[in-house]
Amino acid sequence: MLKFRTINLVFYATLILLLVYTWIETLPLLGFCLFLILYLIVLVCGSFVLSMQFFLPVKFKGGAHSNSIAITFDDGPVPGRTEKILEILKSGNVPAAFFCIGSRVAHFPALAKRIHDAGHLLGNHSYWHGKMFDLQSAEKIERELADTDEVIQRTIGKRPNFFRPPYGVTNPMVAKAVRNGGHKTIGWTIRSFDTVITSPAALMNRVTKSLKAGDVIVFHDDSSITLAILPAVLDRVAKLGLKIVRVDELLNEKGYG
Repeated sequence: MLKFRTINLVFYATLILLLVYTWIETLPLLGFCLFLILYLIVLVCGSFVLSMQFFLPVKFKGGAHSNSIAITFDDGPVPGRTEKILEILKSGNVPAAFFCIGSRVAHFPALAKRIHDAGHLLGNHSYWHGKMFDLQSAEKIERELADTDEVIQRTIGKRPNFFRPPYGVTNPMVAKAVRNGGHKTIGWTIRSFDTVITSPAALMNRVTKSLKAGDVIVFHDDSSITLAILPAVLDRVAKLGLKIVRVDELLNEKGYG
C-alpha cells in the first residue's frame, strides 16, 4: 500500500502546513474544502482503477516483446454460457483464464472441472461477489477468498494463486485480505464492459481497436454479447499476428499453489 501511505503522508503534511498558514494568515474555508475534495478524488480513483496499484501490487499486463495476449472471463461458471465459451475456445485451440465465483463453483462443480480439464486456468473471484464485497472487514474478505480457494481445490485438485477483485475495486481491507491469503492480484489492460455494452460492433471495436502485445482482456461468462463476438475477436487477434496464451504464461507467474 505504498501509494496509499504516501498520499496519506502528503495529505497530513499539507494539512498541517495549511493549519499553520491559517494561524498566521486567513485562509478561506473554500481552500480547505477544495483540498479535501482533491484528496477524496485521489482515493476514489485509487480504489476503482486497479492498474494504479494504489493499495496493493497488481499484475495486469505482459511484456510488449511477448507477441502474446491473454483472454480472461469473470463471474462464472454459468451453465448455458460457459459451455459455449469453452466450445469457441476449443475450436480456436485457445487457452484462457476463468476467475470464478466460489459459490458458483460449489453449485456447478462439473462445469468448473470441465474448464480445468480443457486446459484453462481457474482463479479466485470471491465467494459471493456481493455488491458490498469491498466494504466488509478484512477478516470477512479473507474468509471469502479462503472459501473460494477451498472449493476450487476440492473441485480440480489445485489451489488458485490468482485473485481478481469483484468490480476491480480495492481498498485497505481488500489489500490486507489478499496479503494474508498469499494471493497475487490480477488486473487487465482492456476492460470490455460487455455487461453494459449492447452493440456487438461497439464491443468489438472497444476490445480490438488498440489491441497489442501484452494486453489482458476481461470478459464475463454471463454476457451473451461476448458469445456473439468472441469468434471474431479470435480471428482479429490471429490477423494481427498475435498469439493467445494463458494469463499465467503471459505474466510469468504461477497460477496455482
